[in-house]
Amino acid sequence: MLVALAVVGVSSPVGAARGVGGRESAEYHVSGVTTAQQRSAVAATGAAVTGVEDSRLLISATAREVAEIRAMGLTVAAEAAVVRDLGVLAANDFPSADSRYHTFAEMNAEINQAVVDHPGIITRRVIGKTYQNRDIVAVKISDNAASDEAEPEVLFTAHQHAREHLTVEMALYLIKTMTDGYATDSRVRGLVDTREIWVVPDVNPDGGEYDIATGAYRGWRKNRQPNAGTSAVGTDLNRNWNHKWGCCGGSSGSPSSETYRGPRAASSPEVTALQDFISSRVVGGRQQITTGVDFHTYSELVLWPYGYTYSNTTADLNSTDQRVFATLGRGMAARNGYTAQQSSDLYITDGSIDDYLWGVHKIYGYTFEMYPASGGGLSGFYPPDEVIASETARNKDALFYLLDHADCPKRSIGQTC
Repeated sequence: MLVALAVVGVSSPVGAARGVGGRESAEYHVSGVTTAQQRSAVAATGAAVTGVEDSRLLISATAREVAEIRAMGLTVAAEAAVVRDLGVLAANDFPSADSRYHTFAEMNAEINQAVVDHPGIITRRVIGKTYQNRDIVAVKISDNAASDEAEPEVLFTAHQHAREHLTVEMALYLIKTMTDGYATDSRVRGLVDTREIWVVPDVNPDGGEYDIATGAYRGWRKNRQPNAGTSAVGTDLNRNWNHKWGCCGGSSGSPSSETYRGPRAASSPEVTALQDFISSRVVGGRQQITTGVDFHTYSELVLWPYGYTYSNTTADLNSTDQRVFATLGRGMAARNGYTAQQSSDLYITDGSIDDYLWGVHKIYGYTFEMYPASGGGLSGFYPPDEVIASETARNKDALFYLLDHADCPKRSIGQTC
């Protein structure tokens, strides 16, 4: 039997530079990092922060970025290799030991079957195309899904970052829960009857398919859009959104960086498609989407805006709305066991979806960083498929709590809308 030994960490920077699917970054840990300001300074070099473990910061970084971090007086060391026996190699698919994960084709088959099984409460539409011409699919779940009713809308998005495959499973779990449960679960039925629930299960299918194209994991993060004038490929979609894009040291202008923000805001077709879709939900001058969650891995966090500034309030985020963000965020975290905090408490980011949702559309948007709580570099992005069922179901009550408040998020702090 041919056995795949999938490297999900790296033993040396040289081995990672071109040895894991052509990635230009390697995995390191930075010691002695204890504050958000220190984490932000590391992230400002363009390094992608992959985890925080006590005073160690786990990063993916190029050689240039590592040199900049060391110039700050911080200690940077390469992460050790983490090797899993993943079974028979199957190109363009997950390793056999992780076969419960869905490829792009398998995901679409699941969605199509849900539409067949539950006519009337679920629809599927293509809202755009990726750089490589794959469909970006949006699923709508509501009691009269084919109609645009005057009901609060909630948006769930997944898989902006290619290697974060558990997020696709989270989206599929949500679709299955809200459709299969409609006939038998009164709480599900109540939410579906009074909400319009949008799910975009795969924002970055090009990157996701590339990550598993060899039958082993490549550790890929970005999309697959070429960058003019360089051999470096890809834009970090969650640094490419058109609000405070590139403003504040929370992304990189280098195409080789894991956090490359692109040459301009919404330069990626994937982000453009999502922004256009969100804008299309402005009906009669009012944004219909009130709340949302963007799923990522990993660290077990519930995050809210803003990411571009340490300030809790700004000119367009007042103290009342900050209280709503914090109250709903902590309410969700109390239900899934995650840690709740403002995004910038972790480190500064700019051009992110949550900042866009609030800054442009006044949508209470959150990020869930899913399982595991820690993972040692790249290994955290590839949890075994045995955890899919438990780690997706773990978020059910948290998401229902958000859906419950979608009609009036301010109700969470005792106010009316």
